[in-house]
Amino acid sequence: MPLTRRSLIAASASLVLAPLALRAQGYPDPGEVLNDPDAPALGNPKGDVTIVEYFDYQCPFCKRGHPALTEEVARDGDIRLILKDWPIFGAASVHATRLVLGAQKQGAYAAGLEALMATEGRLSEAQVDELLTGAGVDLAAAGAAYGAEKLRWDALLQRNDAQASAFGFMGTPAYIIGMTMFPGAIDRDTLREAIRAARGA
Repeated sequence: MPLTRRSLIAASASLVLAPLALRAQGYPDPGEVLNDPDAPALGNPKGDVTIVEYFDYQCPFCKRGHPALTEEVARDGDIRLILKDWPIFGAASVHATRLVLGAQKQGAYAAGLEALMATEGRLSEAQVDELLTGAGVDLAAAGAAYGAEKLRWDALLQRNDAQASAFGFMGTPAYIIGMTMFPGAIDRDTLREAIRAARGA
């Protein structure tokens, strides 16, 4: 079955065979998308459903949908949430991405993520700094941590961008839920329906 913007991608047992067919159509290897060791993951690391989100800290639709997504992950208890930074809104987005990724070293990734996603609209770099500081992120340490592994993090961001482009995503947010791609904002009902479908319910 050919992939469309909202269609099946291979996962779980079918992961062994499907990558060849997908790559022949120009799509990324699903194993690389679902199991990138550098991509931040929240929720249950052994969850039976994986949700991948391509997002930007300045994207209003990402922010609007974030509470429903994280609440559903917490309520369900069996979802693995993979966060793919795709900073397409300019310099402030790149600045935010670098600091929040760097904040992992101090155990402050989730706090930084939530602080920025709780805002509305566009952010300046100064606002990003202020929000992250308020969330307990040591900015100097986060910047240094990113810089110390710059090649690793820059390669991750390049992979995220290449994957999103290959899937045909036109912007953020974009989701992969189980085996289905959603190239745009989704509401809570659609989210729950997609999770149920991923479980074959």
